[in-house]
Amino acid sequence: MDLRLFRSLLEIDSTSGKERGFSDVLATVLPVWFDTMSQRPEVSVGEVGDGTVNLLFSWGEPQVVFCTHVDTVPPYIPPTFIAVDGSVLVEGREDRAVRVCGRGSNDAKGQIFAMAHACKRLAEEGATGFGLLLVSGEETGSFGAKAFAKTAFRAPYLIVGEPTGNRMVSASKGTKSYKVTIGGRSCHSGYPEHGVSAVDIFRRFMDALDEAAFPEDGELGATTWNVGKLESPNPQNILSDCLGFRIYFRTTFASDAAVCAKMEELGRAEYIDIEACGGDVPRRYMTLPGFGTVPVSFGSDAPHLDNFARRAIYGPGDILTAHTSEEYVEVAWLEQAVQDYVSMFHTLKKETL
Repeated sequence: MDLRLFRSLLEIDSTSGKERGFSDVLATVLPVWFDTMSQRPEVSVGEVGDGTVNLLFSWGEPQVVFCTHVDTVPPYIPPTFIAVDGSVLVEGREDRAVRVCGRGSNDAKGQIFAMAHACKRLAEEGATGFGLLLVSGEETGSFGAKAFAKTAFRAPYLIVGEPTGNRMVSASKGTKSYKVTIGGRSCHSGYPEHGVSAVDIFRRFMDALDEAAFPEDGELGATTWNVGKLESPNPQNILSDCLGFRIYFRTTFASDAAVCAKMEELGRAEYIDIEACGGDVPRRYMTLPGFGTVPVSFGSDAPHLDNFARRAIYGPGDILTAHTSEEYVEVAWLEQAVQDYVSMFHTLKKETL
């Protein structure tokens, strides 16, 4: 594999909000890298509307499209190539027993790298009817995918690259995002009986969610949620009269409707204002014979790309290291992904004949 190319991709900071520069590099570098006799792809650049772009590399009229995202979560972490014996890899050495560390190594520049190699291999075989779609803004709301879904492009099959441990995703949890604002009435904290504490209301709000007992799902497991951007700027000696936060649910087939209903119920309480900020529902995905499968709890661009008849999710890497300082991918996993992507293409292409 071309590890120099991988290193060059990882050395570019494409954390959320900075991905446009990375896309510009890909639009210039990849067509030259792909060039195999007469099989150089057609490149389409689509503006998303927020300053970022989507890229579509096409070999003929795509029937099977490989897709992943160009943005990564902050902070940027530069790449390190580690040999199996633990030593830092000398640049230029290519070895299957290599661990590639750094931001985006598996989520999702490792996906770009593996899918690009699969496309190059297919082009070298003389195959046509496939494409590589690289979208922006997945980590902040799938804005690139949503923009692409509004285009006239249609194709039978989509394979989305995410770190799935080289298995095909059978089903994924849904997501629900809410902005919650809690009011109150401030007063001297020595006399709390004369005020209403937004912090106390927040505590009871979270207790109500803990007590909701959302149903367990036989396929996707428990419903989970996470609070972020929590802020109550009151001085410590004054009861808080304002507290705000975002809450993000991972829902299941059994719980998705119940979560929406519970949030509507909580939003009817005094001092609480809840704004729904979008999300998607739990979904099942296409799997193919001969591949391991796994249900996942993470979201992806796949639910938003409804201009494809059937969608799959598959890729190298461990989701448990994605978004962390320990993010990494093994070169052996990348090579397996290339073989699998090529095999998936040939299986799906037969179905379109």
